[in-house]
Amino acid sequence: MANQQRIIRLTVTVVVVAVVIEFLGWYFPTHYGSTDTNLFAQAMFIGVAAMGLNLLTGYNGQVSIGHGAFFGIGAYITALMMDHHYDLLGIKIDHVSFLATIPAVAVISFVIGALVGFPALRVKGLYLALVTLGLAVIFPDLASRFVKGTGGTSLVALNGQEVAAPQWFQNWFPRLSAQDQWAYTMAFVFALLGLLLLWLLVRSRFGRSLIAVRDHEAAAASVGINLARTKVLAFALSAMYAGIAGSLSVLVFQNASGDDKLVTFQLSIEFLVAVVIGGTATVLGPVIGGFAVVYIQKWATDQFPSKPVVSPATFGIVLIVLMYVLPEGVVGGIRRLRTWGSRTLRSRRRSTASPARL
Repeated sequence: MANQQRIIRLTVTVVVVAVVIEFLGWYFPTHYGSTDTNLFAQAMFIGVAAMGLNLLTGYNGQVSIGHGAFFGIGAYITALMMDHHYDLLGIKIDHVSFLATIPAVAVISFVIGALVGFPALRVKGLYLALVTLGLAVIFPDLASRFVKGTGGTSLVALNGQEVAAPQWFQNWFPRLSAQDQWAYTMAFVFALLGLLLLWLLVRSRFGRSLIAVRDHEAAAASVGINLARTKVLAFALSAMYAGIAGSLSVLVFQNASGDDKLVTFQLSIEFLVAVVIGGTATVLGPVIGGFAVVYIQKWATDQFPSKPVVSPATFGIVLIVLMYVLPEGVVGGIRRLRTWGSRTLRSRRRSTASPARL
């Protein structure tokens, strides 16, 4: 009986998700255009990267400002595998479909994240942040060294045919056959899968181990938690999320570029900002933060189109005000509002019921 109920719930969930994808993929291009569709896709893949960083920082307490490097690794792997004109480390890669690149991105990002996570066993706090910052700084040089593209730069540009929706998708979802709708759909699906995986992880034994290590390492070790394995696995999973987000960015921007150190560092900061805005150690917070980061930036750019220096300053001011109003993030603020409302409702019920007892 329980298995039948699970199957029914899973079937209903799949149907609902398919309907939502079909509706939103038709609604936004029709009413807003491809630009807003790409903005939604961008917000969702930033949310995916922020989910991984939230798993590492929010639930495990390890601060990283180098996840832009993992993001770039995922983007390059996907772009190089989809475009047969480029090679990686001298190995020629025949072009494959986007979905076929995801397993490779997940595995490679996971392994690299685990390797980077080993220094976390020796350093913590600001020192760990500096280690990850070094990763973000060195990644563009490595990309320029090993990845060659147009003009000798580390830019892998794809054409529309390579990032177009596959034929099976066009047959099943004809209204979503445009390239921007295909990119939006993939970002939406992987955001849902990322949320589901994050929800399962934080409610599992491993998730409880993450929180225990974050709160008190000595106490966690005393109850049998393997600190080294927990920290390294958290780093690996976090890097996997960021790598998949980088793959999704290839569909949206149709290229993979990591030759600018400022861009890599800025991406790392955006992921961290998305976590803080949405709410650390929350499941939905990173997605909310991803939308906030994208649309606050868009608003600031639209307000000052002729002054590129003023736009980042405006973005920073808005973030400061937002953090002052909601120090625990959007999800934390909603929780506090809900707690306040329930307490107020209970107090009113008691005040109205007390005269009747008299």
